[in-house]
Amino acid sequence: MSSEYQTGREGEFSYRGHTLDELQEMALDEVAELLPARQRRSITRGLTTEQEKLVETARSRGEEETANDPIRTHLRDMPVLPEFVGLTFAVYDGHEFERVEVEPEMLGHYLGEFVLTRTSVEHGQAGIGATRSSKFVPLK
Repeated sequence: MSSEYQTGREGEFSYRGHTLDELQEMALDEVAELLPARQRRSITRGLTTEQEKLVETARSRGEEETANDPIRTHLRDMPVLPEFVGLTFAVYDGHEFERVEVEPEMLGHYLGEFVLTRTSVEHGQAGIGATRSSKFVPLK
């Protein structure tokens, strides 16, 4: 079984043969060569200004040791980069911001993959506020 993610004998994470420390030292173009095709294409074509701002915020937040509060973002289409590992993001799901703690296994995925936009519908009983036809609920 071949996998992009592997753990060595010491339990150290590696992504396509590179350790996390090596990935964090690489330039963005070098990291892009290791990512899947869709993420590689979006990075080589150039990040948007909002995405570049998010990367800069993550780099500055990574240098600080007090990164308790999450980085709030609407950018669900941002690929998870090695700079993001260990940080906490608050990703918007269309209704509220959901916390996502980035782990090494998330490399190469999008931030939006970890925050669902649809929730299961839990219908209540018919009654006040229901439609005319379903307002009557028999006692027996």
